[in-house]
Amino acid sequence: MNALTIRGQADAQSRIVNGLSVDVEDWFQVGAFEDVIERGDWAGLDDRVERNVHAILDLFDEAGASATFFTLGWVAQRHACLLREVAARGHEVASHGWDHTRVFKLTPAEFAEDIRKARIAIEDATGLPVTGYRAPSFSIDHRTPWAFAELVEQGYAYSSSVAPVAHDHYGWADAPRFAFRPLPWADLVEIPVTTAMFGGKRLAAGGGGFFRVLPYAFSRWAIRQVNRTDGRPAIFYFHPWEIDPGQPRVAGAPLKSRLRHYTNLDKMAPKLRQLIHEFAWGRMDVLAHREKALLQARAA
Repeated sequence: MNALTIRGQADAQSRIVNGLSVDVEDWFQVGAFEDVIERGDWAGLDDRVERNVHAILDLFDEAGASATFFTLGWVAQRHACLLREVAARGHEVASHGWDHTRVFKLTPAEFAEDIRKARIAIEDATGLPVTGYRAPSFSIDHRTPWAFAELVEQGYAYSSSVAPVAHDHYGWADAPRFAFRPLPWADLVEIPVTTAMFGGKRLAAGGGGFFRVLPYAFSRWAIRQVNRTDGRPAIFYFHPWEIDPGQPRVAGAPLKSRLRHYTNLDKMAPKLRQLIHEFAWGRMDVLAHREKALLQARAA
């Protein structure tokens, strides 16, 4: 154990507890490959999500970190025992929708059915209520604000579905950077994924491909900025397939998609270990409760 790890463990309680999340989907369910892998073929492909989630659980146990696993209903239906283990090891299991269809590709009625079906599958697997939701590819944006009302209707307490940046694949550049109430008449709180500020511009800094591709020092700087300068928790996410360099390669996908998906897969697990030891991390539902109380206090 190096000095950085020891320092991180020693003073974890003195720092802000950040939100740690895993978007539970397999390598063939990602947005980058949605045009080259048919959903009807998923059941016959190499299912690697269980082995990868087990590795993540062990990593979290090693660091004493708790997290939220935003899980596809499709995965929950096939891996109920895995989700029960996730919950038994102290983590939250929340919804990532049914089959990773982005919200702006659904009608309001289709979205309602998507989140209803996913919630039932996850609750059947864990025996616990689902209170959190993350849209596939952070696809609640300026086109789909109506989705918040449906989340309220179905009893969700919080969402973490907004990326407040401009990006070619997702983003809502005008959204608040930190937790907000998207509907003035409802208690639902939206907790956007983390961005950092540099030169007056927002930079995506909440994990995923940015964490894999960019130097570790960038993520450390961004999280410290959010914690120390803004005084707020950071929201970090990644996927089980990102720690799996042995996954199959999709030759027919566009070069840009393949570069995004496969770059630095072999470096992801060591970087995650360093990050999780260096900062303090907790579940999104616990963080949402704190953020909701803070918003209510500010409104009083």
